[in-house]
Amino acid sequence: MIAALAQYPLLTLFLVVALGAAVGAIRVGPVRFGAAGALFVGLVLSAVEPALSGDVTLIQQLGLALFVYTVGVAAGSSFLSGLRANASLLVTAVIVSALAVPLTAFLGWTFGIPAPLSTGLFTGALTAAPALDLASQVTGSPDAAVGYSFGYPIGVIVGIVFVSLTAGRHWAGKRDVPSLAGAGLRAVTVEISEEIDPHDVDAWARGHVRLSYVRRDGRTRVLAPGEPLRSHDEVVVVGEPPAVEEAARVLGAIKKEHLADDRSDVSFERVTISNPVIAGRTIAELGLPHRFAGLITRVRRGDLDLLAREDLPLQLGDHVAVVVPRERLSEVQDYLGDSQDRVAEVDALAFGLGLTLGLLVGLVSFPLPGGESFSLGFAGGPLVVGMLLGALRRTGPLVWVLPTAANLTIRQLGLLFFLAALGLGAGPAVAVVLTSDLGWRSALSSFLIVTISCTVFAIVGKMRGLSAQRTAGGIAGFLGQPAVLQAANAQIRDERIESAYAALFAASIIAKTLLVPLLWTISLSL
Repeated sequence: MIAALAQYPLLTLFLVVALGAAVGAIRVGPVRFGAAGALFVGLVLSAVEPALSGDVTLIQQLGLALFVYTVGVAAGSSFLSGLRANASLLVTAVIVSALAVPLTAFLGWTFGIPAPLSTGLFTGALTAAPALDLASQVTGSPDAAVGYSFGYPIGVIVGIVFVSLTAGRHWAGKRDVPSLAGAGLRAVTVEISEEIDPHDVDAWARGHVRLSYVRRDGRTRVLAPGEPLRSHDEVVVVGEPPAVEEAARVLGAIKKEHLADDRSDVSFERVTISNPVIAGRTIAELGLPHRFAGLITRVRRGDLDLLAREDLPLQLGDHVAVVVPRERLSEVQDYLGDSQDRVAEVDALAFGLGLTLGLLVGLVSFPLPGGESFSLGFAGGPLVVGMLLGALRRTGPLVWVLPTAANLTIRQLGLLFFLAALGLGAGPAVAVVLTSDLGWRSALSSFLIVTISCTVFAIVGKMRGLSAQRTAGGIAGFLGQPAVLQAANAQIRDERIESAYAALFAASIIAKTLLVPLLWTISLSL
């Protein structure tokens, strides 16, 4: 069996993926390792039998590129709008990275760890693969790679535990925006007490509620945007519960009988966005009120139920709640697409071009003081390009964004391939350090580096008034580790996690890479 696995690396890879999925499904208290199970299974198998390590570099690079590119595309559309919300985390990531340098040098000196190995532990414990490339150049020693391979799984484990404990917490994020997934949406029918212009209703003017359709003089129809309301009109108000209650108090009184239950004149249907021409356009740009006398009230995207704000861009695979006259429903369905088969398809041309650009950007070398250089690699390059293309959404006929289901599927496969290959490749080196007298000292040093860094990060996030979910995403982005992000998402569905991860990933890689020469200099001087 071992001989067959050693002869066929692809067979070994999928065995690790399968066993890793089983291990990752095991819950230990609040922690479930998820896709990281593949990493641990790969480490154990290759450590016990080094012949299984094989040459899986290409699969590792492919998996990492697929994962970070899909994360970047998904988060790109909200990155610029969330930049202000993540500014504190960006500063925190740079500061924590800088503090980790003297901490690593001190621990290396205290525990008697050679400088090249200690430098590698820094890159591994903080899971910075691009920083390892520079560490190998600066130290000129293979011990840097050994330190990375040893510290990496420790950094992953500690990171997973930290975000698992943090993501589900509910401390008040007073300076954070609320989660789109947090409260859900509510729809009520309100009887108007006196004539009023919707522009005078703050919740409507701020885009926190939608007024969908109205019953007037015994007839139900879609309400035109901004149309004045008359006394005794009945109107449907949709939005997050606090905003709905605020609007209802201004408009009149909530009725027990819900107008949305009356489908005699108006259809209320869920329609799937599958028309590529629609992808990337905002709800306002569709012009449904003028084209079809209809209105979109909410958007179902993955597990999120979003209010259909006028400035919300639509993506392939979105399920939109449409209110439209019955006789025009088929026209709206044709316009939006409403095909499940089409949203399962990936635009191969756009996907291939996007990844090609990302990998090319990752190969670009940036000079550093002292004649050294660094590159974003197969992690940073695709992520940065994915975020930029996700923000663009489309360029002419090319639709950069992916259907949500396809994005999540590709992301999961990429993550499993990356972690399984990484575990298979790192197992023998980790075993060598474990069996030497440096084993416990290197393990303790790595543990302290990542634990203290994550603790400081979490404390600063809470003190800055950020939500637990954004802080957890910030920790995942600071570490730049896909399995840590996956662990945070496994605890709770909150778009702020990925927003923070995407905002910090590239910046943290750059910061940690630039700090490697400084760490090497300090370590040699001690």
